[in-house]
Amino acid sequence: MLQPTAILAPIDFSNHSDLALKYAIEQCVRFGATLHLVHVVEPAAYPADWGYSQVGFVDLEKELVQSAEKELSKLQEYVQERGVTATTAVLRGKAADELVEYAEEQGIGLICISTHGRGGLEHLLFGSTTERILRKSSCPVLAVKREQ
Repeated sequence: MLQPTAILAPIDFSNHSDLALKYAIEQCVRFGATLHLVHVVEPAAYPADWGYSQVGFVDLEKELVQSAEKELSKLQEYVQERGVTATTAVLRGKAADELVEYAEEQGIGLICISTHGRGGLEHLLFGSTTERILRKSSCPVLAVKREQ
């Protein structure tokens, strides 16, 4: 593997992404790379006949972005305490698309992402962000499976 100078760790604030973050930090230390901590706020979908106004969802999205920025800032401190330079970003849109685009724009050399291990109907309904990133990414992807 080429030595990446920038590594992307998608963060969804789950235990799964915490595990992938540990791997990402190890790779950053190993290669002297910068770590990009990125969270994606996906658009809220709601039926028009529910009677909710768009304003309420705009406020919700704004709160989600602010909350994510605050939590990413804490993670940035955690990473930097381990001797790794880290940057943060909160994106809006479909997670896989936004993460792949971000990786290309930032010259990311490795994406370190967790898998949730969904199966059956749940996998069929929700799909897998990790799988979509594996298919679309132009850089290597380290998919970290949860510990059993």
